[in-house]
Amino acid sequence: MKYFLHISYKGTNYSGWQWQPNVETVQGVLEAKLKAIFKTDIKTIGCGRTDAGVHASQYALHIVVKNVFDFDLKFRLNKHLPNDIVVHEVIEVKEKQHARFDAQARTYDYFIHLYNDPILGQYSSFYELDNLDFEAMKKAVAILPSCSDYKMVCKQPDLYDHTICKVTFAKLYVNESQQRIRFTITSNRFLRGMIRFIVFFILKVGTKELSLADFKSIMNGEKEFKDKMPAFAQGLYLSKIEYPYLELNESENMCSLLRKGLNS
Repeated sequence: MKYFLHISYKGTNYSGWQWQPNVETVQGVLEAKLKAIFKTDIKTIGCGRTDAGVHASQYALHIVVKNVFDFDLKFRLNKHLPNDIVVHEVIEVKEKQHARFDAQARTYDYFIHLYNDPILGQYSSFYELDNLDFEAMKKAVAILPSCSDYKMVCKQPDLYDHTICKVTFAKLYVNESQQRIRFTITSNRFLRGMIRFIVFFILKVGTKELSLADFKSIMNGEKEFKDKMPAFAQGLYLSKIEYPYLELNESENMCSLLRKGLNS
């Protein structure tokens, strides 16, 4: 029997989603708890991978269980998992349905605050930048859906057969009175480091270190920027996964709280 698990997690204490030796990952913790419950190894297949320190307010994975069970798996997992990983739904699905390959679109949110705050700094990225050109930044973001090859914002392009992504939505929301920014982007796939590099370039446009023409040339692969650095991890959230046959319930969480005031 196959089940989708709809979860969310705070990525601060983890070296990303995917299992790695000698470090703690979200996948590693989940598989350990599943093994303790079912008394056998249970492999998890996630909808994608997130980097170290990156959060997910909506994440989907699937598991296959050989024997029928008569207990509340959601309850048992939440009882055993640490507080920074939560299971929201356990959904029985058809044998051929796949958490990774069936995902039609993924949405990420990236949050920035422009004033130093000891609490907000755990969930949003602090950049001490003055006089940002927000209109230029918005125009840069509006260019993204017209781009196709995202090789210039991929950390390890050699890992992929190709670096083509279909970005269907991208927008920058600014609340000047709160000194906060939200960048949101939806695509059929994302490359490693892609969003954090895009945010880096958007901020360069905001500080006028890059022109809109330069930004467009970089995104189109016509110009190289050798000293690029990924934006901080803690501001990034995987916030929505879309399937053709399944709608995951959206819950109130830190990502939805951070969106307040940054929706228009």
